[in-house]
Order: sequence, then structure tokens, then C-alpha cells
Amino acid sequence: MPKVNELNEIRASLVALVGQLPHLPGVYRYFDAHDQVLYVGKARDLKKRVSSYFLKNLSSPRIAMMVEKIHRMETTVTRSEAEALILENNLIKALKPKYNILFRDDKSYPYLKITNEASPRMTYYRGAVDKKHQYFGPFPSTWAVKESMQLLQKIFLLRNCEDSVFLNRTRPCLLHQIQRCSAPCVGKISEQDYLADVENAARFLRGRPTEIMQSLETKMYDFSSRLEFESAAMVRNQMAALSKVLHQQSMETSGDADIDILAVVVEGGRACVNLAMVRGGRHLGDRSYFPAAVEYSQAALEGEMEREVLSAFLAQHYVDQFIPAQLIMNVELDAPELMLALMEQCGHRIQCSYQPQEQRRAWLDMAIKGAKLSLARALTEQGAQQLRTRALVDVLELEVEDLSTLRVECFDISHTQGEATQASCVVFHHHAMQHGEYRRFNIKDITGGDDYAAMRQVLQRRFEAFSVVENQAEIVSESNVKENERVMPDIVLIDGGKGQVEVARQVFAEYGLDLSLIVGVAKGEGRRVGLETLVFVDGRESKELGKESAALMLIAQIRDEAHRFAITGMRAKRAKARQTSRLEEIEGIGPKRRQRLLTRFGGIKGVEEASVEDLMTVEGISKSLAEEIYQRLR
Repeated sequence: MPKVNELNEIRASLVALVGQLPHLPGVYRYFDAHDQVLYVGKARDLKKRVSSYFLKNLSSPRIAMMVEKIHRMETTVTRSEAEALILENNLIKALKPKYNILFRDDKSYPYLKITNEASPRMTYYRGAVDKKHQYFGPFPSTWAVKESMQLLQKIFLLRNCEDSVFLNRTRPCLLHQIQRCSAPCVGKISEQDYLADVENAARFLRGRPTEIMQSLETKMYDFSSRLEFESAAMVRNQMAALSKVLHQQSMETSGDADIDILAVVVEGGRACVNLAMVRGGRHLGDRSYFPAAVEYSQAALEGEMEREVLSAFLAQHYVDQFIPAQLIMNVELDAPELMLALMEQCGHRIQCSYQPQEQRRAWLDMAIKGAKLSLARALTEQGAQQLRTRALVDVLELEVEDLSTLRVECFDISHTQGEATQASCVVFHHHAMQHGEYRRFNIKDITGGDDYAAMRQVLQRRFEAFSVVENQAEIVSESNVKENERVMPDIVLIDGGKGQVEVARQVFAEYGLDLSLIVGVAKGEGRRVGLETLVFVDGRESKELGKESAALMLIAQIRDEAHRFAITGMRAKRAKARQTSRLEEIEGIGPKRRQRLLTRFGGIKGVEEASVEDLMTVEGISKSLAEEIYQRLR
């Protein structure tokens, strides 16, 4: 522990450094005595914000605890607070500071896309949006997108088939027969009428049903006046379908408002933010988020943690995401700097409402209820997981004072008949799978299908940093070894029987490591779940835990996750090896153009990284084709 005089000197140097900071926007970082990042924050005025941490009386015990650990700090000046907001969140995601509330980076929201073609089609879409096509969303879930697509098919009969199918039809498909598509592929509808249906679908998604009904009514009377009663009847049916949908839409509201409803609930040391989305006046559903690094304190001021969690969510979620003009929240937020930064980023005003009325009140109440239900479910699952961790510790007779510190690493091998062999390592820690610490290992220089050699290689690469030299464990500390890889697990779980476990024993014996850490999971008769046997190499007898064992449930969860992770990695590696076929799937890219692209950019990776302008320099690649290649390969 540092001496009192040393702490006073550190505090004095920090205060002196604060006095030299400029009155400019920027980002600050605090580090502890071990040079680990404690906290990352942004400020509209660096000097004013950072100096507030060194006041004598801090309102938050959590912040006071952090300030006591600060040994040094770094600052970065930015051109604007919006730029500081982006930098702050990039650093939080990269460094994962202990005292920052961290939300999982889940920005891959789905959209409904209507293409810009002679006969546009609607499709489900994830990824970066562009100005070439129409995108509607984002939607909170895949289900919400597909439900909207079904509505459009019922009312406006839009196509959703691939261009390769659309361009080669000679007769209508089944969707036309069940009245879900107007069959523009074979001319069952004129191009003008189809485009009118596409425009009406876009209006519907923007929340303008009144305009659509007026347009359809005018169209129906027009057909009737020309005695085209069959066409008039089709429009009448379309109006009836639209009226039925609007009547059934219990979440309907007037106007075409885009609103996000945010409800935050903190309980039992955990927090949940429930985000509900309204787009074009239609409620599209909700999604719950659970931040990490929430240290709940009963001594904190009432409502303080809720405000802190909500501020963190707003900053991290909307930093590079669509921000609607209206936000409805259940916690009143006093963060003018944050809101100014978000408005500067999105380019429009953001109205915050905390006491909504009528329909919006109902939306907020539903979001609060959703947050409470999701948090209760998470706390129940957390309790069950803690019981499983305790059961595993008891079964393996481990001496662990704090169950949350138990670290299990599980290894598995995956390949397809010897092709694209990969090993996976998944991590269980703090009663949960730690996805950010998973690793894949490409296995090289072995005979295809030799699982034992593959297991030997991955274990050597993982644990060579812990080899014992002169009876002292020396941990490799090179910069290419990640921090979590310098930690020795409490259990090394091997997905396999005696053969794989024997390989693990040999590797551990070679490095002088503790053999009691190795636990093999041998599959039971017929590979039936619940009949697995635990295999040891330190003299202990094998154990059959039985189907009802909580310890076996946890082992099976970790083992299955390792298997899933290995398979997905293997498939990705195999697909990459065969990746040139992705160019062949793009319409307009034949063998000659594909060869020119691969030659020009040195392979498929170079083509993926090329800009639209670079792609246009290749003979035979027009601007539209270059844009299509650019989008498809991303």
C-alpha cells in the first residue's frame, strides 16, 4: 500500500495538472497504481469537469472510491463535444474501464429495405445504409421487420424474391396465387401501378395511412368511371385490407412520429434499460439491455444510479445510431452537455419528455413493466447460475472463497473431414460466459482430422506462457499476450474422452503445471445428454454426475458453447477459403470480370477493401456495378 505522504504527493501533482487543463472539449482517462484504466469520461470544458472530481465533498460514494485510486490521468482535446462523445465511447468499448457503466456493443439493428429498381422489391436488411435505396427502421427485432413485410405483402402485394428469380420467371409464383404478390415479373400489373403500390407502402411505413386511403379511393373511383370494375374491385379489396390492419393496430397514434421510449430500472445490484421504438406512429416492439460494471450502493443518492445508467446508455447507444426527434424517459435527466452533443451529432433538435400523457403514457408504462420483467428474469437466471457454480466447486472439491472468481476455460476442436481445422477456447467467469475473452486458434502443420495433434497444439499455444522454470512460474509479459491470457484458469475443461485428456496431461506435465486443473468431459452412451463422465488425470476416479446434477448442467452449458464457437469459426474459415464464389453471385460479374478484379486487387480481400472509385478503374466495371460490388462484399 502506498504511504500517506506518497498519496498526498500524487494528489498534489494531479491537482497541479488539473490547473493546467484548457477550457476546451475533450476526453479524460484515469489510471490506478497498476496503470489499469479506472474511468473514461468526456467534457464540454475539460478543466471545469476534471476539477469537479477533486472537490472535498463528492456526492457519490462510488466516485469518491474511484478518486482515491487515481494515480495519473491523460486528456485529449477535441474540436467539439460531439467528437469527444464519439472518442469517449470508442475508448470505453476498447478499454472497458472498471468504473464506467458499459453496455454491450449491439448496433446491428435490422431494417426493411425497398430497392431502387424498375420493379422494386422489399427485403430484410442488416448493415450500413446508403442513399441509393429506401431504408425503414431501425427495428428492435427481426420479428418486427418480418411482421411489417407480411403486412406489406397482404396490402400492397410487393415482391420479395431475389433478382435472379424475378428475371427468370415465365409464370406467376405461389405468392401471386395466394394474393401476396401482384406478379410484376410476368406483367400481371403495369409498371406504373406497381410503382404506385411501392410508394403507398413507403407512406404506410412512414405512418401516413390517411394519404394512402385517399389515394386508393381516388384510384377506385377512377377505375369505376372508366367501367373497369375488376380493377376497381381489386383496389376496393386493398382498401379493406388496409382498414383491417389499421383497426387491429392497437398501438396506432396520430401523425408520423418517430419516438424512442426508454425505461431504466435498478434492483439487486443490476440495471436494465428497456428501449421501445415507435416509427411512423407504429409501435415496433422493445429490447432490453443490461449494462456491465454497475456497482449499486445503498448510500448513493436516490435516483442517482438510474440517471447514471441512462446517461451511459444514451451516449453509447446513440453515438453512431439513428436518434429520433423525441425521447420519452422514466427518469428525469439533467445532462445538457450530453444532449447538446447528441443534437450536434444528429443535426436536429431532440425533445425529451418525462411526464407524457394519454397514448405516450401507456407506452412508457409498458416500457417500465418490460424493464422490470426482464430484470426479474435476469436476476432469477443469475441466482440459478450461482447455484450451478457452487455445485461445480463442490463436485470438484475446489477451495474457492469467492465463487465469482472461478474461471473455467473449455477447449474444443472442429473441422470438416480434416478441412479448415480450428480450435476454440471459451471462458466462464463471474457466473457467466465472457464472450469478449473467447479465442479461436487456426491449427496448422498437422495431419487432417488428427484431433489429438490439434488439441496438443492449442494447449501449447495457450499455456506455454506459464511454463515452470527453476520451480518458479514465469508468465510471459510480452505486449502480444493479452491481459486475460496471463490468468491461469481454475479449471481447464477438455471436450473429449481419455485420449484428449491424455494429450492435455502431457502438455501440462511438459510445462510443469498442476494436473488437477484438467477435467475431461467424455460423452455418454449414444452421446445422450446427462450421461457424460468427468475424466481426471491426477489420480482421481472418473465421475458420473447424473442428469439432475446442477454441476453437470453448467459443464454442459460451457461445453456446448465451446462446440458452437468452434463450429462457427470453422465454417467461417472454410467459407473464406472458398470466398471467390461471392463475386460470382453478383449479377453482372462473369468469369472475365471476376478474374480482372482478383488480378487488379490481388485477391478477394483486396476487392473487399477497395472503394467504389477503385473498383471503377477495372475494365468493364461501371459505377452502378462498382456500388453493387462494394455493398455486397460488406
